[in-house]
This record gives sequence, C-alpha cells and structure tokens, in this order.
Amino acid sequence: MEKSWESPHSTDVLVRAFPSRLAGDVRSVLAVVSDSRLSSADPFQVEVWGETVTVPSRIYHDEPNDDVVRSLPGLQQAILHCLYSRHCDGRVRQRHLEQIVRLDAAWVVPFVVQLAGEYVVEILEAIYRGLPGLGVPDSVQRGLYGEFIARNPAFFARTERRVVSYWSCYYRWKYPEFGTYPGSSLAEAFRAAASERAGAPWPRHTPAPLIGTGGQPT
Repeated sequence: MEKSWESPHSTDVLVRAFPSRLAGDVRSVLAVVSDSRLSSADPFQVEVWGETVTVPSRIYHDEPNDDVVRSLPGLQQAILHCLYSRHCDGRVRQRHLEQIVRLDAAWVVPFVVQLAGEYVVEILEAIYRGLPGLGVPDSVQRGLYGEFIARNPAFFARTERRVVSYWSCYYRWKYPEFGTYPGSSLAEAFRAAASERAGAPWPRHTPAPLIGTGGQPT
C-alpha cells in the first residue's frame, strides 16, 4: 500500500528518530503503522550514542490495534511506543509514554525528556512516577538521564524554559508558586542527574524551588 505522507522519504524521517543500529527494527515497526495524510512535524535534534537523531515533535498516524502491537518483538514494541509518545493527541502520548518511561535505554530518553517540556500535567506526573531512580545517586536511571542532558545542554535548557512557560500560561492558577508545580520537581530531578554526571552544579533555567517543597509534586 502506497504511503500518503508528503515526502517519499518520510519513512526515512522516522527512522532517523533512532540510532542507526536500530534502523532495521524501526522499519519493521513502520511497516505496521497506518498511513497519515500529514507528515511528521517540527523535528528536534539531539545526540544519542554519539549519533545525531532527529525526533518529530508530532506524528499523526492512527494507532495500530493491540493485536498488531503484541505481535511485535519487545524491542519493536518499545520503538512503536516511543513513536506514539509523539502523537498529536495528549491521551495517546501519555498511554505510550507509560510503556517506555521505566525502560533503561539511552534511545528512549529523548522521547521522555521532550514530554517533560510539554503542557499535559498528567504526563509530567507519569514521568516523575516512572523514574524513581532519578532521586537515587549512582542509579542506572540517573546515569542515563544525566548523560543525555550533559550531551544535550541546549536541548535541556530549552526544555526547562518550556516547563516554566507552560506553568505560567496554563497552571499558575493551580500552582501559584513554580516550586509546587510537578514540572518543577521533574526539572530538579533531571538537573540533579546532570550535576552528578558533570561533577558540578548544572545551570538552572527555572525559578529556584521553594524551601520545604522537597522537590516533590503535590
């Protein structure tokens, strides 16, 4: 069946969202993904495993049914969930995020961190719940996220600024102080991971947390 994306190379666009060693598995996943009349949108570039990957901010494909997803090997299921964590529907993004957030794989990390800079507060809470190791010195999770942020400082700085912007625009009525907003807790945890990796305090692009909030979402 012919793809209806804008570009004849759109499959390659989504393949480039992952390190090259996963290209074969990504293509296998894309073979079961439905067509979309809209191309993927607003990609961002980050470094993973020493490679530059280009991840779409949004995709517009319908979800495959559960039987199709279950028919894929575990690695390919994870790739599919990463892709659909970029879906244009926030509920779809959250559902697929919850399938990948606990995975200790470097190529999953940019999909999770990008969601931390978006506007759905329930997704921020799901990330925080799914990454308990961020608060544990020398944990695998802290190492993975700290390494990613250390390699992509501009991307993380932009993510922090987006957290503040969405809080101010949509959630300030509910969380009058930024330090009580779930995005603040998440940014603090990511920054602690980066500080541990760098061996020095990581630059801050958010307001300092309130004393007594404990860095925990309320």
